[in-house]
Amino acid sequence: MDSTRGVILIHSAPTALCPHIEWAASAALGSPVRFDWTPQPAEPRTLRAEFSWIGKVGTGAALASALTRCERLRFEVTEEATPASEGMRWAYTPRLGTFSAVIGLHGDILIHENRIKRAIVSEALGGKPLQEALNDLLGTGWDDELEAFRHAAEDAPVRWLHRVG
Repeated sequence: MDSTRGVILIHSAPTALCPHIEWAASAALGSPVRFDWTPQPAEPRTLRAEFSWIGKVGTGAALASALTRCERLRFEVTEEATPASEGMRWAYTPRLGTFSAVIGLHGDILIHENRIKRAIVSEALGGKPLQEALNDLLGTGWDDELEAFRHAAEDAPVRWLHRVG
């Protein structure tokens, strides 16, 4: 089994939703987890948490899928690359929905050539302008929306979870 690791960044969640988020993450990770919730200064009456995990390849996708069902939160999930798999990043906001991207060795978003070609052809056929399509492929809207929440989280603690089996 290839194992990897990653981080769950809950940027903002209503207090009442926090136990549901922990249950969703526990189900995806296959073991109980508790997050260290702290106030999110960027949005009153919400909490934030960071949680590092270790698990099999694909755990990041399972976490992102489980957290997306909670709907009223903002989050990012990362999964590091392994010799047999690419790194991934997922971001979610209630306004924009889900974004996912392949992440390179140095943290850059990698866009496969067919997606770029499709954006070029789409613009040529009267579709979305290329700059806008590239911004979508890079997750610019998600980064713009989450940036204030990221800055509010500086110096927050991170806890590691080691998964066995």
